[in-house]
Amino acid sequence: MKKHIRIEELTLGMVIDKLDRSWLSTPFFCHKMTITSAKQIAQLKACGVQTLTVRMEAEEIREEAPTPLAPSTSENTPVESTSKFTDPVSSPIPTYVPFEEELPAAKQVYQAAKTIVQNAMQDVRLGRALNVDAVQTVITDMTESVFRNPDALPSLSRLKRFDEYTFYHSVNTALLAMSLGRSLGFDRSMIHLAGVGTLLHDIGKMKVPLELLNKPGRFEPHEMEIVKQHVLRGVEVLSSTTGLGDTYIQPALEHHERVNGDGYPHRRAHQDISQVGLITAIVDIYDAMTSDRVYHKGKPAHEVLQLLYRLSLEGHLDPTLVQRFIQVVGVYPVGSVVELNTGETGIVKRINHNAPLAPVVLFVKSAGNTLLSHPQEEDLSQQTVTPPRSIKAILHPHQTGIDPTVYLDKKAA
Repeated sequence: MKKHIRIEELTLGMVIDKLDRSWLSTPFFCHKMTITSAKQIAQLKACGVQTLTVRMEAEEIREEAPTPLAPSTSENTPVESTSKFTDPVSSPIPTYVPFEEELPAAKQVYQAAKTIVQNAMQDVRLGRALNVDAVQTVITDMTESVFRNPDALPSLSRLKRFDEYTFYHSVNTALLAMSLGRSLGFDRSMIHLAGVGTLLHDIGKMKVPLELLNKPGRFEPHEMEIVKQHVLRGVEVLSSTTGLGDTYIQPALEHHERVNGDGYPHRRAHQDISQVGLITAIVDIYDAMTSDRVYHKGKPAHEVLQLLYRLSLEGHLDPTLVQRFIQVVGVYPVGSVVELNTGETGIVKRINHNAPLAPVVLFVKSAGNTLLSHPQEEDLSQQTVTPPRSIKAILHPHQTGIDPTVYLDKKAA
């Protein structure tokens, strides 16, 4: 039974079926949710919700209430759906650090992780043992950064270098997986485990001939079979590494498996893939598709998010995890070049989980398409002017001649 009520009548235990506004305008990613705290009601009111439809029998809804993705000092509620882990153990409430304050530390640990994975891959190629302690240490630092601010480290996944793709890809895959795990309510130990495994998920590529990895064209069928061997070769390397149990190996083993059983190497179906494997498959595709490679130009982030969503609908990826991942990186990911309703051009500098359609934008071109000598920053969710600026379209950086990295890293340089 459904009932139409005012927001003032919403109480704990009620199950929301529909709001009077788009869910994109709220911090919640799920269209049906159970009210479990007064904070959720307050957030709905703050988003402007006035009327809503609720179900009177809470037991009809089997899913747990989603956790708002905005930076908060409260703990996240784990999402039930596809988890293969037990519920995470509650961890101490982390000290929240503002995005701009955390960013320098995040950049430092990012570069450290890149160096460590580069050394690890070099060791494997030369037949030397992995320095597990170094990997564990940098993942611990990355974990703490994610807990201090959930957006600073993932904003750096836009950093890529064509000539060092393998190393940057490994770090980006790790930080995106860790950020997604944080959003799902993983505790520190679970995020650390996912980070170590995803940082080393492509270690088996060091056992594949370089001429194949760097081939500019499509692989011949027999070449593709050789490249696919990187999965099991990586498992061999990690299995022989002291200090890494089976769970650390799941990202390497399962990142090319697909929920419909069409992946490799074992054609595992959804129920046979670990959650960290399902996560790694998503973030691996996202970073690979947004990167320049020898055989293709990187696609804009929003196009790849659309691709991931389509793949989830087609049964290749877990749909719940894909939806949550889109919430983590944002409808307009950091580094996106956007056109405003005013005709101005800007670069997304920071996402707003409370207002997914209104990120923080750095304006770099005027309405007359003139480059600004002093780019201006504005949080679109905090505007007081009428009519307010809004994003009209996402532009391809190559078409605009704008390199987002130059602007976003100007202070760091």
